[in-house]
Amino acid sequence: MFIGRERELNTLNRLYASERFEFVVLYGRRRVGKTALINAFLKDKKGIYFMGVESNAKQNLENLSRNILEFDSGIQAETAFLSFQAALEYVFQRAETERLVLAIDEYPYVARASKSLASTLQRLIDQYQGRSKLMLILCGSSMSYMEDHVLAYKAPLYGRRTAQMKLQPFEFGEACRCFQHFSQEDQALVYGMVGGTPQYLLQMDDRLSIEDNIKRSFLNPTSVLYEEPMNLLKQEVRDPAVYTAVITAIAGGGSRLSEIATKVGEESSVCAHYIKNLMSLGIVTRETPYGEKTSRKSIYSIADNMFRFWYRFVPGNLSMIARGASELAYQRVAPHLPGYMGKVFEEISNQYLWSLLLAGKSPVEFSSLGRWWGSDAQEKKQVEIDIMGEQDRDTALFAECKWTNEKVGPETLDTLVKRSHLFRYAQTHLYLFSKSGFTPSCVEQAGKLGNIHLVTYQDILRQLGVE
Repeated sequence: MFIGRERELNTLNRLYASERFEFVVLYGRRRVGKTALINAFLKDKKGIYFMGVESNAKQNLENLSRNILEFDSGIQAETAFLSFQAALEYVFQRAETERLVLAIDEYPYVARASKSLASTLQRLIDQYQGRSKLMLILCGSSMSYMEDHVLAYKAPLYGRRTAQMKLQPFEFGEACRCFQHFSQEDQALVYGMVGGTPQYLLQMDDRLSIEDNIKRSFLNPTSVLYEEPMNLLKQEVRDPAVYTAVITAIAGGGSRLSEIATKVGEESSVCAHYIKNLMSLGIVTRETPYGEKTSRKSIYSIADNMFRFWYRFVPGNLSMIARGASELAYQRVAPHLPGYMGKVFEEISNQYLWSLLLAGKSPVEFSSLGRWWGSDAQEKKQVEIDIMGEQDRDTALFAECKWTNEKVGPETLDTLVKRSHLFRYAQTHLYLFSKSGFTPSCVEQAGKLGNIHLVTYQDILRQLGVE
């Protein structure tokens, strides 16, 4: 069952309808659903789909030839074109008389094995783009390769593409559409466990409880997700052991570069290189206090929920897991789930605010959202604001997010009001997000202040279109 990606499918269909030569670069991290998107797009179209393999040029040429000839004749053929140029030129010429799609999946595997492939494609595009009705799609999971060797200024194919799409994981609302039987609270927990990566969502079984899903997918040495972080790193980087040490350091509470370097046992400059690559893979993110440019206050955290959950709960329980004691391991995990979900709920609340803005319902037309942390001179301590967004120098929003079983009371609202006063905005809107709702006194106080928005988890689900 294909879910979501309406915007991406609409874009591809619009390009297909142009009847002109189109060249689309589609890329994104592994497991994010690129191949599923291509297959859904090709469903009712004349197209040749070819997936590159991590092999030599001869093997890839034979596979491409087989796909081309099978498309043309409808039968499997063992013959092969003499070169990639001959095979590709045949397709370009074939598309002079009718609309045709050629999708090359895992393009980096093919291009690494055939060093001249990019230059060959460049020459053919320049020669045929004026008269060919070909829609060429190059797809890749190696984001650094696609950015450096396909999209970059010095790449042979630079300037030839007519569109590029970096496929991102699902946001919370789309992720919920993958399941019919999870409760509303469990939907958030699942998103916190595996994020929005489609292949990881498929590992969750909505006929089982959250406890059983955790034991089955994370605390089970035979499961797909049990070795997924290491397998993915092995595919993407040269020194997976060092990258693992960096991620472990961040998961263990190291947020500043110096702290991470100390935990890893490497120089800060060395760790900075590894962190940069992890950021390009979407595994790690860097934050600075909202509105501040200085990197001196930068902190790092794990951006991908599956990695964050795995590194938070699996390494410390490896001995138990290896012995099949998933029940004992889960007993060590369960007490920490509410605290773990705090950051996840901030992310979901962030998506709610963006949804309001895009729907024209936000009282503050912000251009970005982020966390803020700094000193409160009056209270003489470090404080934090979960979400902040600025429209201009006069208008801003501030938000606090609470994933607890208790209703949020007026003391939480008072704290948010005080922290908003650390800034000098003529107009402010304050948002309180609560999993379990609000006490009557909090609702009463919010009504008196007038600029307060009390948002329950159910309000978020409705705004995001989750039934």
